[in-house]
This record gives sequence, structure tokens and C-alpha cells, in this order.
Amino acid sequence: MEIVYPRVAGIDVGKKIVAVAVRTPGDRPGQRHQQLRKFKTFYPVLREMVGWLVAQGVTQVAMEATGVYWKPVFHALCEAEQLEVLLVNARHVKNVPGRKTDAKDAEWLAELCEVGLLRGSFIPPAEIAAVRELTRYRKKLEDGGVKLDSVASSITTVSARAMVEALIAGERDARVLAELARGVMRKKIPDLAMALQGRFGAHHALLARMHLEHVDQLNGMIQRLDGEIDQVVAPFAEQVGLLRTIPGIGERTAQVLIGEIGVDMSRFPTADHLASWAGLCPGNNESAGKHHRARTRKGNREVREALVEAAWAAGRTGTYLGARFRRLHRRFGKQGGSKAAVAIAHNLLVIVWFVLHDRAGYRDLGADYFTRHDNPDAKKRRLIRELQTLGYTVDLTPAA
Repeated sequence: MEIVYPRVAGIDVGKKIVAVAVRTPGDRPGQRHQQLRKFKTFYPVLREMVGWLVAQGVTQVAMEATGVYWKPVFHALCEAEQLEVLLVNARHVKNVPGRKTDAKDAEWLAELCEVGLLRGSFIPPAEIAAVRELTRYRKKLEDGGVKLDSVASSITTVSARAMVEALIAGERDARVLAELARGVMRKKIPDLAMALQGRFGAHHALLARMHLEHVDQLNGMIQRLDGEIDQVVAPFAEQVGLLRTIPGIGERTAQVLIGEIGVDMSRFPTADHLASWAGLCPGNNESAGKHHRARTRKGNREVREALVEAAWAAGRTGTYLGARFRRLHRRFGKQGGSKAAVAIAHNLLVIVWFVLHDRAGYRDLGADYFTRHDNPDAKKRRLIRELQTLGYTVDLTPAA
């Protein structure tokens, strides 16, 4: 194959050692010269590696995204302006079976890189990476609060918190505890009185208090993160506002999207590229000219989860997306809600791409879109317009 990049390097990343293969032009035309070295992953040693690559005149460096081990190597490489670093998906660069060593993997990456067969993964700039790290950490804290146990998971309301506090303080009368209910919970006082009967000893009170303190600590950390996230997202206030015009997408979802995909859509040539990267499109499974069913591919879990949740919210709105969600739900039948949510999540991501690319708010097609377009007369008018666009003359005079 034709050599696209004459001076390249391939790096196989490990926890303690990285293997580096450098390929440069040989002594004769068409000949390639290869060198292989190994470096420890300490930062000063990685700086030496970068210096060696620069001295060899390397312009392109390819490395696999292996766990979190790639990060220090990647950041060290990015300090050299003349190096273009391609962080590639390990699934796309599988080596030939039976030749699996660190050195062989590095050589294989270099060979693929020099002929231009590799495409780098999306790596957000520093300001977007800061948003990503904060929003992901906030999600971990929130998940930690939900997963404590049945006591902690029931204190998300004022009523439940008051009942748990009263139990800890020594109140054991179920009727008195049930009367602490507020708002709509008061309709359930008889059921609450029955549910609150039972043994609740001193050790239960101690455990409940520890759970409450843990949840309070998590809530405090989340509030601090919320403030920090608001600050780092402030430069992207315009994009947040545009994303919030999309049904189902609120401020938090908009923050997550900016942290995961950024605001520069030139990194994704089309909306389909973005959907494929995020794993919100069907897999491609064609054999012998036939297309077979394929699951959605693995992609960005944070984007997928955020948009599936937004899809459920959009499905409850009186908008085009809400009408499409309900239409798909009926088509998929029983248990079809999850499939419909994934389909709407794909629609949402396509809309997100256009909103950020065009820097324009979302314009809804209307909840009656399908009703209007399923009308036979509307279909007839659309067909006539299409024929007239192609240059045909359509005679609408009724037949005698």
C-alpha cells in the first residue's frame, strides 16, 4: 500500500511499560527502517520518549485507548507541537492471531498509521474535559446516594426524612409517625401507619443516623459540584440555552452533552457520525447482500444514558418527539417503551448535532405532524409537488 505518512510511531500502552515502534524511510526507495524501544511510564521517562520521537522526525503517533493507562502517555505526547497523536479504538486495530506481544502490537499500529488506515478518537479540549470530569463525578455521587439501601433511598422526600428522624429520636407510635406525612403523602397515612409498625431498636437508629449523615455528606458534595460546574460551563451559556430548546433536555442534560461531545461539531462530519460514535445507531451487519438485525454498538455510555432519560421525558410532551415516542411505543407493542426510548434518543442526538452545528434553536414540527402527513389528501399534495419539482405537468381537471 502507498505510504501516506513517511515518519510514524506506534505505541502499545501498558501500566508500567510502553513499547514504541518507529518507522522511517530506509536507505533505498520503497524500503522502510524500523526501530523498537521500551520506556517506563514515569513522566520524566515519557519526556525522554517524546524527545526521541521528535529527534527521529516523527509526525504521526498512533496509540490504543487502553483503560486509563493511555492518559499520561497521551498528555506527554501532546506537549510536542509537531506530533499529531491518534488515540484509536482497540477494536479497530486487532492484530493477527498468534502474534500478540507488546512489540508486535506497536509495530502493527505503526504499519497501519503509515498507510493512513487509522482514525483518531474524539479527545475533548481542556475546557470541555473539565466539564466532563465534573459531570461524571456528580453522577457517581448521585448513584452512590441512591444505592445505599432501603432506608437511605426513602429519604428523598420531606415526609420520609421527618419520619426517619422521628424514629431515630425514639418515637415508636406508628400513627404519630404517619401523621408526619406532608402534601400528597397524607393520602397514604393508613398505609404508612401499617408500614411503620415493627421492631426498631437502638442499633437500627444508629444505622439510620449513619445513612442520613452519609446522604447529607453526598448532597453537600453534589451542591459544591453544581456550583463548580456552573462556573466551568459559563463560557458555553449560549450552547446550553440552545440545547434546552429541545424537548426533554434540561440544564443538567445539556451540561452532560457539552462535557461529552463538546460544542465544535466539525469534529463529527455529520450527525450520523456523532450517533455512531455515541453508540445510538443500529450496528451494520450485512452478508451476501442481505442486511441482518444488529444491536446498537458500544459507544459513549454517558451520552446514551443521558439521552435515553431525556427521551422518556420528551415522550410525555405535546411535541413532535412526544408523538413519535408514542407512535413507536404502539408499534413495538408490549415492553416497547425501552426500544422507543432508544430510537428517540437517536433522534435527540441528531437534533443536538444540528442545533450546535447551526447555532440555532430547535423548531418543533408539532404534535399533529403524523396526523397531517398520514392524511391521504396530504400525501396526494406532496406527490404532486414532487412531480412538479421534477418538471412534470400535473392535470388536476376532474375526468368527465
